[in-house]
Amino acid sequence: MGVRVAVAGASGYAGGELLRLLAGHPDLEIAAVSAGSSAGKPITSIHPNLTGHPAFDGKSFCPTSAEMLAGAELIFMALPHGESATLAQQLPDARIVDLSADFRLGDEAAWHQFYGDVSYAGRWAYGLPELHGARRQIEAARTVAAPGCYATTSILALAPLLHAGLVEPADIVIVAASGTSGAGRSLRADLLASEVMGSMSAYKVGGTHRHTPEIEQALAEVYRAGAGDQLAATDYPERTAASGSPVTISFTPTLAPMPRGILATCTARLAPGLAGADTPGAAAEITAALRAAFEDAYCDGPFVHLLPIGQWPVTAAVYGSNGAHLQVAADTHAGRAVVVSATDNLGKGAAGQAVQIANLMLGLPETVGLTTHGVAP
Repeated sequence: MGVRVAVAGASGYAGGELLRLLAGHPDLEIAAVSAGSSAGKPITSIHPNLTGHPAFDGKSFCPTSAEMLAGAELIFMALPHGESATLAQQLPDARIVDLSADFRLGDEAAWHQFYGDVSYAGRWAYGLPELHGARRQIEAARTVAAPGCYATTSILALAPLLHAGLVEPADIVIVAASGTSGAGRSLRADLLASEVMGSMSAYKVGGTHRHTPEIEQALAEVYRAGAGDQLAATDYPERTAASGSPVTISFTPTLAPMPRGILATCTARLAPGLAGADTPGAAAEITAALRAAFEDAYCDGPFVHLLPIGQWPVTAAVYGSNGAHLQVAADTHAGRAVVVSATDNLGKGAAGQAVQIANLMLGLPETVGLTTHGVAP
């Protein structure tokens, strides 16, 4: 018998991927599977890919309630924003991994700016294990907030450079493309196949996407824990934004004609000591320094891979996995570092990362039930 776990909000894409991963996990036993409007429907009618597993065949979604979930030793919440906090209040002693945004932000003003009138619920331990010191915090926590998909992909791309002081924190640009599953399962005209196939589009332009404050928060903490503690304020006179954060990003998300995957292109101005020389030799030397920061940051991370020089990430390579592929280069002509990061938004960006977090919370090997290898072709 494994550890009994429950999934609240399992009818969505992230919830379905979570069920798929849990079905193959050797140390976890699925105790309850709940949904909102899909309660009472057969699980395999919503997720036919799960047909044939004894935990799902002939079983239906139960209603999402504290009573239905209370028997689990750990609960995954894959609920819409605002609903996780309400349910968590009814489960005060539960061990929880939350995939919504309800407990990610520490700044109440930022929460209301990006989530409107939804009540602010506070902040839990942040569940990105690859960040400096994060594994210990996750292992000690009873409640953990799993990061967003864009946030995970972007933070992994930029954290090593900020921690090492190799880029300026106040001039970061992120342009990221996501598959349509990142928008959820709700029926929307702009997500119809006839609208998306053969087309790309930008949305939430102008710093309005909800992952913006989450990315800035995590990167600011990384920066302060590393280079920010050693650098005098005069080194970066413009680094503190109006919010008090040393990190400012310009984030533009785009919708790509694919079901899953994220490709984020992230650039940041090189630190003063690195900028200025625009020669092939200088570019190679600076790129080597940037790569060394990634190798140091992720040497113990089983899921994050810095690719060989000249090989750039593609979303197909991480499809269906908990892996993240990264590549970095110095653009000495523009004086910037360029990092490209690829993840599966339902894998490392959601369900896979949630299982990785649960493994750490339960004292299990971090990689159990997960793979870093994508499905090809």
